[in-house]
Amino acid sequence: MANNQFFGTDGIRGTFGTTPMTAEFVYRLGVAVGHVLSLETPGPDLFVIGRDTRTSGPLLQDALTRGLLISGARVVDLGILPTPGIAWLTRELGATAGAVISASHNPASENGIKFLNPQGMKISESQEAAIEAYLMGLPEGDLDLPKTGLSEDGTQNYDLYLQDLVATQKDLDLSGLKILLDCANGAAYRVGPELFRALGAEVVALNTESDGININVQAGSEYARSKPEALAALLTEHQASLAITFDGDADRVIMMDEKGQLIDGDHMLAILADALHKEKRLLANSLVTTVMANGSLHQFAAEHHFELIQTPVGDKYVSDVLLGLTANQNPEGKLGLGGEQSGHIILLDEHHRTGDGLRTAVFMLKVLLQQEPPSMAALAASIQKYPQMVASCNVASKLDLKTMVPLQTMLEEIKQRLPGLVQLNSRYSGTEPKYRLMLETDTRHSTHDLAVICWEVCDLIQRETGTPPGAKIEVLNVSAGGLVPRPETEN
Repeated sequence: MANNQFFGTDGIRGTFGTTPMTAEFVYRLGVAVGHVLSLETPGPDLFVIGRDTRTSGPLLQDALTRGLLISGARVVDLGILPTPGIAWLTRELGATAGAVISASHNPASENGIKFLNPQGMKISESQEAAIEAYLMGLPEGDLDLPKTGLSEDGTQNYDLYLQDLVATQKDLDLSGLKILLDCANGAAYRVGPELFRALGAEVVALNTESDGININVQAGSEYARSKPEALAALLTEHQASLAITFDGDADRVIMMDEKGQLIDGDHMLAILADALHKEKRLLANSLVTTVMANGSLHQFAAEHHFELIQTPVGDKYVSDVLLGLTANQNPEGKLGLGGEQSGHIILLDEHHRTGDGLRTAVFMLKVLLQQEPPSMAALAASIQKYPQMVASCNVASKLDLKTMVPLQTMLEEIKQRLPGLVQLNSRYSGTEPKYRLMLETDTRHSTHDLAVICWEVCDLIQRETGTPPGAKIEVLNVSAGGLVPRPETEN
C-alpha cells in the first residue's frame, strides 16, 4: 500500500476540528481532488456528495463542495444517504467521482471522507497519492481561487436508490415478518424502515431520530456485537421475528435470529454462499473473505463444495479479488460474494460494486423465506464457529510491530500456551489509532484462556507505544458476541 500521509485503507479520517477534519483542510482537499480526478475524464465533470447524520457533516460537505467547484465541475448534493447508496448513485448518474462524508461505525466526534470512482468503488492508491502530491503543492495561506462550477440539489435521487433496493429480489413478500430494525441514528434512518415496509414487513424502527451526536451511541451493528443481550431483550419485548442492525453509514449489517443469537458476517457469508451455490449463481464457485474470518468457514466451504479465498483485512482487497474473478469468468447471471466478519458483505454484479447492509439484509430474508418453516436460527446452526476473540486497544503511536521485541516474544509464547491455536493476526487498524489482535483456537481452549492473553497483549502494546494508562481496551467474543471484561488477577 502507498505510504500516504492522509489516506488510510478507507479514505481520510480524523477527529473533527483537528487536521485533516477541518473546513480549511477539506476545502484544499476539494481543490486537489477536483484537479486530479478531472484530468482523467473528458468533457464536463460531475461530482456527487452525500453524508451521514453527524453534526460536522454539513460544514465539511460545504468546504469540500467549494473546493471542487474551482475545477469547473457540477457538484450534486445527495443529502443524507447510506455509503452504498452514494456509491450506487455515483455509477447510476455517470459521475466522475463520488464523495462520502462519514466515519462509519465510529463516534460522532470523528468524521471522514471517502472518494469513489465512476464504478462506485474506492479510488486507487495511485489516485490517492496524486491527490496528496497536489495538495502538498498548494501555496500556504488562504486560497483565493474563483469558483467556476455549479452546485445543485440532488436529494430527489433518494427515490432511485430506494426503488433499486425494493427491486433487489423479485416478488419478495415479507408479510408475516415482524422486524426489529436498528438504524444506529445514522444514514439508514429513513431508507431502512421505508424499504422493509415497502416489502410488506411489520417494522419496529429503533434509533431513527438523530441529533447529530447520537450516531452509533448504544445503537447499531457494533453495539449489537458488543452488547447482544440488549438487542435480545428488545427482540423479546417486541416479540419480533428477527432483528436487523446497521452501522452509521449502513454498509454493515448484523442480524439476530428468533432465539436471540447473533448472525454476523461469517454466518451471512456461509448462508449466502450455500444458497447461491445451490442456484448455480455463485461467481467462480468462490467465496472471498479476509484472514480475520472464522476458520470454520474453511470446513463449511469444503462440505458445501465451493472454494474459499482469503485476502488481507479490508473490503478493498475483497473487492479487488471479486473484480478479478469477474474479469476471468463469465459473470452473466452470477453474483460475486465476499465480505468481512463485521457484516460488510459485497454482492457484486454489473450494477452493484460495493457492500450494502440493506441489500444484504434483503438477500438474507429471501433465503430465510425459502426455508420451511422459516428459521434464521436453523440457517445459522449450519455453521459451527470456532472460539475466536478480537482485541482492540488505543495506541499513542504506531511503532513497527516487527521490531517490537517484547511483542514478538509474547506472540511466540502464545503458540506454546495455546496448542489448539488455529489463527493469530496481529496488526494496527488502517483507519484508527488502534492495535488489533485476533486469536482463534479449537475447542481445547475456553473463552477465559483467550481473553487472558488478549488483555496481556494489549497491556504490552500500550506500554511499548507510550500510551497513557487507562486508555481504552476492548476484547470481543466474536463467536458468540459480547465484550469480555478484564479477567481478575490472582494474588
